Amino acid sequence: MIQSLEAMEPRQCEILEGDAQGVLQTLPDNAFQCCITSPPYWGLRDYGIAGQIGAEMDLDEYLSSIRAVFREVRRVLRDDGTLWLNIGDSYTSGGRKTRATDKKNPAREMNYRPPTPSGLKPKDLIGVPWKIAFALQEDGWYLRSDVIWYKPNCQPESVKDRPTQAHEYLFLFSKSENYYYDREAVKEPAQKKGTFRNRRSVWSINTEPFKGAHFAVFPPQLIKLCIFAGSSRDSAILDPFFGSGTVGVVCVETGRRCVGIELNPEFIELARERTMLANPSLF
Repeated sequence: MIQSLEAMEPRQCEILEGDAQGVLQTLPDNAFQCCITSPPYWGLRDYGIAGQIGAEMDLDEYLSSIRAVFREVRRVLRDDGTLWLNIGDSYTSGGRKTRATDKKNPAREMNYRPPTPSGLKPKDLIGVPWKIAFALQEDGWYLRSDVIWYKPNCQPESVKDRPTQAHEYLFLFSKSENYYYDREAVKEPAQKKGTFRNRRSVWSINTEPFKGAHFAVFPPQLIKLCIFAGSSRDSAILDPFFGSGTVGVVCVETGRRCVGIELNPEFIELARERTMLANPSLF
């Protein structure tokens, strides 16, 4: 475990193995300026790891697990800290209990499918991102923005009775009413050449495949905007669902310290390789 965040070198990334809530309970209060993360989506992936969040058969159990993790995140954030939470939505299974493999996306194969939540119908869009957002709001978080991450190169779908999903949500939460937000660092080009404006709430960023993983990874450009807006150089960044380590890679590249928490040992090795390539002098 981490002895002292202050003892970490700038551009250093520490990866802790274990479940997010349990590891977070070992970390000190008010330690991180910013948290950037994407928790497992409900009922969309089966990583084959005991205790994985997202594999609950009941939606309320999933929401309860998410709330428990982010209560700890709120505790370890500084008073001026922000949380950037990326989460996608899902549909009810319509009574199906498995999902077949897909040659273009092997990670879609699942040996389980949660039953339709109470109050919903087959084919309903569940609204998971907003259920999480409102739950965290009830826990004391300030819900400051719902950013639409538009994916121009989104994955095609075979559906014929609704539009293809081409976006996910990126929620900006703050721990306190007043918090760190560097609007100058993330301004976007305005219509008049050479001028800039306050960044809008729709971010058009392509997904980026990563050959070392069969699951979705954060595009670095998405992480950079969160890091530049939500943290100062040399500050400490947290990702409690580290996955393949993109947040760590971008932290190393932009002069931040990073702590990542990951349950899956295979993902930890992948993340360690990626952060090592970003700054081999620290390993």
